[in-house]
Order: sequence, then C-alpha cells, then structure tokens
Amino acid sequence: MDFVEALKQGNLEAIRECPKADLHNHFVLGGSRTFLLEKTGRDIQPITNPLNSMDEMHAWNAENIGDYFNSTEGRKMLIRATFEQAKEDGVSILEIGEDVWGLGEFFHGDIDELVEAFETARKEIAPDIELRLQIGMSRHCDIAYLEDCLSHFWGCKAFYSIDLYGDELAQPIENFKSIYRRAKAEGLRLKAHVGEWGTAEDVRRAVEELELEEVQHGIAAVSDPSVIRFLVDNHIRLNITPSSNYLLGRVDDLKTHPIVELYHEGVDVTINSDDVLIFDSDVSKEYLRLYQSGCMKAEELDNIRKNGLKTIRQN
Repeated sequence: MDFVEALKQGNLEAIRECPKADLHNHFVLGGSRTFLLEKTGRDIQPITNPLNSMDEMHAWNAENIGDYFNSTEGRKMLIRATFEQAKEDGVSILEIGEDVWGLGEFFHGDIDELVEAFETARKEIAPDIELRLQIGMSRHCDIAYLEDCLSHFWGCKAFYSIDLYGDELAQPIENFKSIYRRAKAEGLRLKAHVGEWGTAEDVRRAVEELELEEVQHGIAAVSDPSVIRFLVDNHIRLNITPSSNYLLGRVDDLKTHPIVELYHEGVDVTINSDDVLIFDSDVSKEYLRLYQSGCMKAEELDNIRKNGLKTIRQN
C-alpha cells in the first residue's frame, strides 16, 4: 500500500512501512517506550493534554526520566532505544546526536567512544538507517564553556550538523556567531531551535546572524509574510514537530497548525518527532494526525515526506 492510500485508510502500520526522515529528534527522549520497559521495567507514559509551561515539561522529565539513565550504560541504552523506535517507525534518515557536555559526562572525554556508541547501535539494530550525527548545545551555557567542549568535536568528520536548543531568551543569538562560523568552516550543516517560543523576527535574525540552513520549529514565522518570503528566498528548511507544538501550547490544535500555511507559501518543511517519549509523536503518527485533523491533504503530506528524504547539499 502506498503512503497516500495508507493515510486515507488510517492504516498506521502501512504508513510505518513507507520510508521517512526524522530530522528533529532528541534521542534522550526519542526512544521506544516498549524497549525501555523491557530493559528497565520503567513504564514511561506520554502526556495527553497540553501543558501550561516548559516547567511542567521539566517536571514530567524529572518524574519519568530523572537521573536513571545518567551513566555510560544508561546513555547507550537511550541511544539503542531511539534506533529501535526509528526502525519500528520506518525512519530511513535519522538525525540525532549528543550534547557537548555529554562527551565528558558519559563518554570519558573520548570522541571516538561517543561516535562508536551511535554507530554500533545503528549497525546492530537498524543498519539500513542513514545516521546523521549531530553536535548539540544548550543556550543556557556560557560561550567559553561551549567553545571548550567543542574543541573535542572539531575535526571529527563523523558529525553532520550542529544544533542549538533550550530557552530562546537565555542569551542573544549573536553570542553564538563565533561558534557557528567555526562550525561552518568545519563543514557542518547549521541548525538551531528558534521560533517555537520566540517571534518571526527572531527566526529571521537567527538565520542571518548564524547563517543557518535549517531551523528546528520556526513556526512563529507564519505571523510575518516578509519572514515567510525570506525563508523561501533563502531556501531555509523548517523541521517541524506538530504534536510537540500542540502539547506545549504553541498552537491551538493540529487542524490549524501553521505548517499548512507555510507549506502553501512554498517554505521547505519537514515533519518530525521531537520527543517521542513525552509526546507519543513518532513520525508516522505525526503524518496521520495532520491528515485526520483536516490540516493537510494526503498528497501534500506525501510531498513533505518525499522532500525530507532528498539528499541535501552539505557545506
């Protein structure tokens, strides 16, 4: 059964059999709850109603994840859980990675050990998946601290991209320019979380200041036609996570999710999971929810799926 027909029939298993990309996945919360239940006995249940703040999300995380996986073996288990989830979901391109602080915390400061943890899990669980390994950073961190951490990553050709996440208001986006200049010189694809909580102008400024090629979320851009045109003209991709946006109160419902307007205006958009364990948001469900909510047509969603699978120019 093809993807369009699977959507129209509401056949989730058939949707999962179709290849798709997941380009916005935080592996610590991106794994298979079934796998983790079998391995740990922890029954991690997702949220079902919209939260009122990020503090509530952090509280969920503390209760359900906490410090349980804060060890080398725990971290490796979460990596394996994410590949198990991706395999079950029919993901053929998976972009995940470790936060810079995790290198010293979980992998003894050994970049080869970190890379091997991801590659070994891929080979043993889902060898057909294309892994795009990412360097992650938090906006909360001091720039000098990040630069020190990153010194261990520069020159490692195993990494595909760099991403910045956390509170969009933690510090000015301009503070990260030196890091992104170096990342560009290293040949990494440049990404950052912006426009989930901030404004359309925040999206434009982040793209301009950091020379971004992709934006994680970016849905605030829909409020400003000039920013939409800017994204289209500059071929900036938005990696969108619909259920996450809804359950964090960033959109009123899926039927009116900004992805439909952004798509119709010609913005390059993809559909992704974000945090599967919190939002019950594997990529196949995201496509089906957007279709069943009446947000988008099956043919439009198939175009987005195919677009996410296209090979992108690497710096």
